[in-house]
Amino acid sequence: MKITVLCVGKIKEKYFTGAIEEYSKRLSRYCKLEIIEVADEKTPDGASEALEEQIKQKEAERLMKYIPEDAYVCVLAILGKQLTSEELSEKINELGVRGTSHIVFVIGGSLGLAECINKRADYLLSFSKMTFPHQLMRVVLLEQIYRSYRIMMGEPYHK
Repeated sequence: MKITVLCVGKIKEKYFTGAIEEYSKRLSRYCKLEIIEVADEKTPDGASEALEEQIKQKEAERLMKYIPEDAYVCVLAILGKQLTSEELSEKINELGVRGTSHIVFVIGGSLGLAECINKRADYLLSFSKMTFPHQLMRVVLLEQIYRSYRIMMGEPYHK
């Protein structure tokens, strides 16, 4: 299975970069992992709602270039479905059994995602009703994908 983590913005903090590298290395046993970053737009302080929508649309255009037609798209969204780690593992496993060869997880930028990205999604996934920094979500997502594979393979994992 190929898993792509498609995100807006670059990681600047070394502690996030180190964690991402570690989980990427661990995941290499289970899947082909690809992380794609698209540029984020600078948002001026006090930006109007219309300007924020324009910014999200520009970021969406960049993201759409990297979403293949045949990929299963899972967008991280506050209003998405919340799953346990076991349920996420079942979801990934079920997709593989059904013949899905490519899952794209999409993480938006600081303003979130344009509606067109949510409409392209096959699944909306929420990690919480809380808002998290998008850089941190990349680490959390990779850890949960790694945990999913450990569960799938019947290997021990921290509960």
